[in-house]
Amino acid sequence: MTVAVHWGWERRSWDAGRSRVAGVDEAGRGPIAGPVVAAAVILPPDCPLPGLDDSKRLKPGKREALYSEIVQTALGWAVASETPAVIDQINILQAALRAMAAAVGRLTPEPDCLLVDGIQAVPLPARPPVDQFPLVRGDGESVSIAAASVLAKVYRDRKMAEYDRLYPGYGFARHKGYGTRAHLEALQRLGPSPIHRKTFRPVREILGASGPACRRPGSGPGPPIPG
Repeated sequence: MTVAVHWGWERRSWDAGRSRVAGVDEAGRGPIAGPVVAAAVILPPDCPLPGLDDSKRLKPGKREALYSEIVQTALGWAVASETPAVIDQINILQAALRAMAAAVGRLTPEPDCLLVDGIQAVPLPARPPVDQFPLVRGDGESVSIAAASVLAKVYRDRKMAEYDRLYPGYGFARHKGYGTRAHLEALQRLGPSPIHRKTFRPVREILGASGPACRRPGSGPGPPIPG
């Protein structure tokens, strides 16, 4: 049985005198290709967003509809991402936290409280101080975190559709970079693309077997990764 998202966590913060409560979440920690994306959003108190839920429990069409509603309704929202190269350099957890920090840093107005999906606070400067409340499975409870999860998921899905056109044959538009059977078969057949995460096991194993210069047959280095 799932629990519907609610305003309980936000209301506690408002009652404590915090007026700019932001939900923060990320998308893309698990895939073996593509960026990790984070979003932060400040919603008006008790604004209606019918059908809002953890983005993983929503169908693509509903996510897209909610994305439009959220960006039109929000007092402030921002999205940030980190590339596969950064993920390989500093690891996926640190890259996700860095993307979260960047999204929060882009928020206008500045938040005075963060509701963060997960167990770790967002690494922010000490000044100005911002209260943070990490919530395990927060995207399934807090309206603000659920809204951030939708923004991050839809933004990332759109980027993966762009990559599907840049690097055809892998099926990025379908699996979004997750290690599905079809994706792994394409990876074996074509070799890693420029957006594959080289430190993730399936990619690392292929690079180890084929050498660091492994690329798609006939593709050359491929086009640069867009920002």
